[in-house]
Amino acid sequence: MILSGILAIYFGWDMHQLTQQETLWGYRPLFFFTAFLTFFSLLWAEKMTVLPIQWRLLRLATFGGAILALGFPPFPLTFLIFIGFIPFLQLEKDIAESREGTSKWTVFKYSFHGFLVWNILATYWIANTTFVASLFAFFVNSFLMTIPFVLFHQTKKTMGETNGYMAFVAYWITFEYLHLHWDLSWPWLTLGNSLSEWPIFVQWFEYTGVFGGSLWILIINYLIFKFINRVPGESHKGYLIPVLLIAPMLISTLIYVLHEEKGKEQQVVIVQPNYEPHYKKFNTSRKEQLAHFLKLSKEAVTNETDYLVFPETSFGSVWKHKLDRHEAVKGLREFTSGFPNLKLVTGVSSYYKFKEGEVLSPTARPVKFRDSDKIAYHYDAYNSATQFQAGVDTLPFYNKSILVPGAEKMPFPRYLKFLESFALELGGMAGSHAGQENREVFFSKDKKLGVAPIICYESIYGEYDTEYVRRGANALFIVTNDGWWDNTAGHKQHLQFATLRAIETRRSIARSANTGISGFINQRGDILQPTQYDEATTVKGSILFNDEITFYTKWGDVIARIALFLSLILLVLTFTRGMMNRKS
Repeated sequence: MILSGILAIYFGWDMHQLTQQETLWGYRPLFFFTAFLTFFSLLWAEKMTVLPIQWRLLRLATFGGAILALGFPPFPLTFLIFIGFIPFLQLEKDIAESREGTSKWTVFKYSFHGFLVWNILATYWIANTTFVASLFAFFVNSFLMTIPFVLFHQTKKTMGETNGYMAFVAYWITFEYLHLHWDLSWPWLTLGNSLSEWPIFVQWFEYTGVFGGSLWILIINYLIFKFINRVPGESHKGYLIPVLLIAPMLISTLIYVLHEEKGKEQQVVIVQPNYEPHYKKFNTSRKEQLAHFLKLSKEAVTNETDYLVFPETSFGSVWKHKLDRHEAVKGLREFTSGFPNLKLVTGVSSYYKFKEGEVLSPTARPVKFRDSDKIAYHYDAYNSATQFQAGVDTLPFYNKSILVPGAEKMPFPRYLKFLESFALELGGMAGSHAGQENREVFFSKDKKLGVAPIICYESIYGEYDTEYVRRGANALFIVTNDGWWDNTAGHKQHLQFATLRAIETRRSIARSANTGISGFINQRGDILQPTQYDEATTVKGSILFNDEITFYTKWGDVIARIALFLSLILLVLTFTRGMMNRKS
């Protein structure tokens, strides 16, 4: 315990020193948070419960969290995800059999600890962006994960094992689904995402989406757990485990081998400018950045190039009411005019100034006159993408609409507006970004080809991205800035998760990262021509623009909606049965 405390202090001091030197932290947050959690876990271990098995429960929770973390990219240990929940199910069983009166509170404490281990080990890299936000993410996400697990315990306790373990699967998938659709959305650790390390085994995602993977993982965990805890002499269909584990892999492998890439071939150039975002990108002049982008582009673009892709927020301060005055806009128009077939897709930081008397949006920001409290005007800020092409004067804009909580928007603004000033003091946002209701597709001049401008975080949301395809996107272009997390697991996970979008929609992907990993992903989810982290370079290749619609693109997260419906029924039955038991 003392050693872990000393290590936590050391790494905390080391991170502070590096911040003063304007140096990134790398893997130090992993060591700091691990040591910190170890110290407090050992300190409170004997106070967490009066049960004599307290150390066993702590080991089970810690082991379970660690296994789940190791089952996620970039570790090539995906098979561990199929046993990661077994320690959690075992600790719930041990607590339930103890007949402790406050069993749900005990389940909560130990499962929260295990899920906190999972969150820290798998997403420690968030701290490289902002330390305070990472603490919030770890603790809140772990708390939210604990809710479906405690509810499963209550359902099992009230309605028996069969209904209980059915609830375990339904509640967890419902949690993952709801976590996609609210202001604190953080679906990074959705179980199905772990399978992105092996796209050859999840080709059936074109029918089920990522929740098909979550369902598969949860069922296998349950079956193995039941097999381990089988009663001697009791019949158990143990053969189901290898069948249900291997059969989807074999079917997927067959689909993978037989799948033929479809669509019209297009030549694409991807630019990775490699601007370190914390200290370098926003301290480099606009003129210098534009020159750097154009230099890289001229080295790779030819008359045969159909598309050129720049990353997220490549150019800033783009006011929509005076586009032609912006130096980058003028430079990019001039560049594309020399290539009649070229379409340039790029991320920009754009702004809209409200006209006098115009109805303000909830995200409108005021600007005051100098030396006065009077408001001069209001504006909205956007994380946008746009497309340049010769002969087209009007620039189409898509405004990123799934915004990162805390970094790009204030969650629940009606209730938490007062926290914006506090966020500013911590170095956070000056206000929430604005978005838009529907996806926007960037079409060629002849309207025959369309691309989806997916901005960074949006590439984690499968059903959300299918709307681009239904609106006519033949390929997915992901523009991102993965340098916020330093050269750690974050940018690797982000890349891997994108492979699932390719499988779900059967759309080829061109991915441009400011820094991180840029490259192509084909319709089977294979990553092609990946760049290295921390290099300024271009990638040149061809991808196929497909127009076929997959089952998942048409119907979306059917599995999750069924789980939601089943969860509502089970919760109602649990509540009513519990009320009846208390009255009797």
